[in-house]
Amino acid sequence: MESQTKGIARQSLIIAAASFMLIAAAVGAGAFGGASVDDLQDGALSAQGSYLAPAGPAFSIWSLIYIGLLAYTVWQALPAQRADARQQAVGGWIAASMVLNGLWLVTARFLTLWLTVIVIALLVAVLARVIVLLGRFPAKNLADRILTDGANGLHFGWVTIATVANTAAWFTQIAPADWADQADVWAVAVLVVVAVIGVAAALVTGRIAPALATAWGLVWLAVGRFTDAPESVPTGIAALVVAVVLVLVGVIGVVR
Repeated sequence: MESQTKGIARQSLIIAAASFMLIAAAVGAGAFGGASVDDLQDGALSAQGSYLAPAGPAFSIWSLIYIGLLAYTVWQALPAQRADARQQAVGGWIAASMVLNGLWLVTARFLTLWLTVIVIALLVAVLARVIVLLGRFPAKNLADRILTDGANGLHFGWVTIATVANTAAWFTQIAPADWADQADVWAVAVLVVVAVIGVAAALVTGRIAPALATAWGLVWLAVGRFTDAPESVPTGIAALVVAVVLVLVGVIGVVR
């Protein structure tokens, strides 16, 4: 009986978190009036905001992520998942990730750029915890693998590159002008770190969704640097190389 009560509380918490995420996302994105996300923070969050910002079409992945998270929310609310040990382990962390997801957009619209960096850093840390926990509790069926691992894996993979872009946008705003002379070097160095994180996640968890989402962002980052300001061929090439590496390692992780 106690397990069932805790299960209902967890399911309700996730439903509430998903509802907050959707409402906050609508408000933050300007659905009720106001500037678009690209125009927030004096354009720092746009595709031209830094050397590590993906081109605009990359952000269409949010639609897939939101659909996946909503499908997960409905599925986890079914009675069959109420006492599931896997959902008990990750449910609270997934709810926290949804809240932080919505909170980021609200922060971007109403508060300051450096606060968005803190929120998205917390978000990627929480999602990393989700991925680690999912690795400890294997999926029991295909629905679990698609909805729990897939949706949250895409969320983690995309937020990984989004954290890099958000942080780079902040540094671009506060850094001395002469730092731009070394922008290519710093951008490539950061992409190497992204590669290390992505490879570790793929090999440790055996899941390809995070690698695919990160690679998606990296490909569009490369497109942005090849075709739009600020142009940077070295950064674009590095982004493509890392994207290919992550997909290959992701496949290896799944096969293992």
